[in-house]
Amino acid sequence: MNKELNTTCCIAGGGPAGMMMGLLLARAGIQVIVLEKHGDFFRDFRGDTIHPSTFTIMDELGLLDDFLLIPHDEQTEVKGTFSGKQYCIANFARLPVVHKVIGFMPQWDFLDFLLKEAKKYSTFQLMLHAEATGVIKNGSKVTGVSVNTPEGKLTINTRLLVAADGRGSIVTRSAGFTPIETSAPMDVLWFRVSRKEGDPEQPLLNLVQNNIFIAITRKEYYQSGFLIKKGDFDRIKKEGLAAFKERLRKVIPFAATRLDELEDWSDVKLLSVSVSHLAQWYLDGFLCIGDAAHTMSPLGGVGINLALQDAVAAANILYEPLGNKTLTLTDLKKVQDRRALPSRLVQKMQVILQNMIISPVLLHPDKEVKAPLFIRLLQYLPLLRTFLGRFIGMGIRPEHVRTPVKTNAN
Repeated sequence: MNKELNTTCCIAGGGPAGMMMGLLLARAGIQVIVLEKHGDFFRDFRGDTIHPSTFTIMDELGLLDDFLLIPHDEQTEVKGTFSGKQYCIANFARLPVVHKVIGFMPQWDFLDFLLKEAKKYSTFQLMLHAEATGVIKNGSKVTGVSVNTPEGKLTINTRLLVAADGRGSIVTRSAGFTPIETSAPMDVLWFRVSRKEGDPEQPLLNLVQNNIFIAITRKEYYQSGFLIKKGDFDRIKKEGLAAFKERLRKVIPFAATRLDELEDWSDVKLLSVSVSHLAQWYLDGFLCIGDAAHTMSPLGGVGINLALQDAVAAANILYEPLGNKTLTLTDLKKVQDRRALPSRLVQKMQVILQNMIISPVLLHPDKEVKAPLFIRLLQYLPLLRTFLGRFIGMGIRPEHVRTPVKTNAN
């Protein structure tokens, strides 16, 4: 016999969106269970970007001072290098926010911080090694979720099931939703490169010939990404690891000798890039947020920001009807109505940038890599760099915490 649990809200997925929504609902007095299929948050090659809007959310929660104590890197500008020449693309110094930088923090540290705060409330529960496998319906209404745990099958009955289990969401597909795909010209190969004294400290974006390299600084290494033409990984592997490392030396010459740290292809992880969205995010008793509702290109690192904005908006809109047991389809529709437009506009901008910057480099390897005209013009237009900083750092329709604190912290 399956074990059963009951809760007001169950969130499938312990990533940024799921943990943020869980924290906000729990402090508002809503019983919430967050399901995480792994045993911890420690997984490499996840997005590490902390946007100015996220620092603002932490400030509105009264947590910013403690949050800033977590080791992280900060930058006031986004820069890119095209064939050896560096350009400033976006500036955050003039944004109307409390912390005018973009940060880079290992995602597991960010999630551990959210968990530490959420555990202060008796209304919050995180279940590890708990994989949501499918929705449970009564007619057209979602009433719960099936869960695999080390102890066996589990059924969680809930007033609201939230799919926050990322791209390829099992829960979303089990609810009958199929994402609408937009073509993406690239995939990303992720790997580590160790750091040494004297290395560049800020995140890197370097384009040389048909090679595009990105890196996020960590204390002892770079979380590194190499963009390739979509579907090209098998061909690259056939050419051999030595040939791949030779391509890398062109874009990170300062670390050329350290590329021998890549001993075999198991050290290189493929991220298949997709840009997609759901036509509808909700059913009666069910809601999708974050990557489960809209997958983003890695350009700008905005996926985490959008997921967190979804979580804040959903909590703002739903905490009251959840607490009053009056939740309706209209309430769930309000979440999509508020968040669908920002996500779609950002996706459209990403597609434009992909076509303008990424595709020419990957698809026309014999051409010299030049900075697009608009990036060259940015060097003479500081207000436009600030505008792009606002677009990247705050997004469209930034959210603010409106949920109350109704639960006493432990």
